[in-house]
Amino acid sequence: MMFKRDAPRTVKAIFVLLLVFLSVGLVALYYKEKLTSGEIVLKEISIDSKAALMLNSMHQTSTRNGIKEWTLDASSAKLLKDKNRAVMADVNVVFFMENGGKVNLSSARGTLDTTTHDMTFSDKVVVTHGAYTLETDELHYDKKRHILYSTVHIRIMDKESLLEADAMETDLNRSTTRLKGNVRGRFSETFDFFSGMDGNS
Repeated sequence: MMFKRDAPRTVKAIFVLLLVFLSVGLVALYYKEKLTSGEIVLKEISIDSKAALMLNSMHQTSTRNGIKEWTLDASSAKLLKDKNRAVMADVNVVFFMENGGKVNLSSARGTLDTTTHDMTFSDKVVVTHGAYTLETDELHYDKKRHILYSTVHIRIMDKESLLEADAMETDLNRSTTRLKGNVRGRFSETFDFFSGMDGNS
């Protein structure tokens, strides 16, 4: 009879312990991401068989030495198990340049390395800076060097100019862009997607 009387208390204690462990785990995940990347906001978390977490929206800010480098928003993201990678949809990123300028990027898909914070963007990648627009199929971001680069065909345009190249690299700290491969197009004398643009054939 004593066993039956104590059983509800045992079940209740186990349930309370499970809730405590789950809460501690979520708090640890939040502070781990906050310490490594500055700020992260997760909303509407769920679980599936292929992802550690599925997020219906994600907002993240990256800083270095107290200076903001970029902010990212995605309509959804999957944090993949054992791969240190987030797969995102409907991605929008604002990159901050050392001279105070901003570069806006959007893409249908993107991946974020949750350890290095390097990123890859694909499917309708569009980058805007002032009056200029860059379009490409795939673009990469190297956080350590704070650069954007593409190894595939790119197009840069404004109302009067069009410039194409096989590859490019943009240094966001120095506000310079280097075009690589076959560089061709028509452009006005004032064309400067980034100041200090350089071209290599």
